[in-house]
Amino acid sequence: MTGFLCCHFSFAQKKDSTGLHVRGIDSIAIKKTPADSAVKKKHSPRKATIRSAIIPGWGQAYNRSYWKIPVVYAALGITGAIFNYNRVQYNKVKYAYFYLINRGPLGTADSVKFTFDKIDPQLRSRVLAGDAYSLQLYRNEFRKDVDYSVLFFLFFWALNVVDATVDGHLKDFDVSNDLSLKIKPSFNALPNSIGVSFVFNIGKHPPRHAPLQMP
Repeated sequence: MTGFLCCHFSFAQKKDSTGLHVRGIDSIAIKKTPADSAVKKKHSPRKATIRSAIIPGWGQAYNRSYWKIPVVYAALGITGAIFNYNRVQYNKVKYAYFYLINRGPLGTADSVKFTFDKIDPQLRSRVLAGDAYSLQLYRNEFRKDVDYSVLFFLFFWALNVVDATVDGHLKDFDVSNDLSLKIKPSFNALPNSIGVSFVFNIGKHPPRHAPLQMP
């Protein structure tokens, strides 16, 4: 074994009759193709989850599902607008109710922070009629709607995170509709043996396992 290695080394340094250097196999550089050197970056569902939790739609953009971003913001925008409407109406009714239950003699108020001019025009008739019960019902209803709108907003935000997570996991999964079943004759090395192969293809990838042999 030692003599072979020494001979191989001298062969790598020896010149032939033409004066050219003869290079050994070990010194020949193997050129890598771009396909071998390029490493495909793996898609990370965790990154999609974290990004959607921070900013809605960011995870969908990472998954390259750009058409989902307007849907996410439409759902959050509608619930946000409903929340703001209920909040404004709740404050108006609450102010009118507090004015009514805190006022003193007719046309006056116990505190300067409650004035008749600041009451919403649509609620002034109920205040003048002294209908504190209706104002209290309206206040409670708007307060409940505010709570519901907050819950729906958080629900759509969480749904946005779940969608980004599931979509991130499915990015590396073949969901092609190209399903095919082919029947081919097969050859078996055993003598006096013939068979039929059933080849079932899913998507564009060839089957990894050998076809089923039927004797």
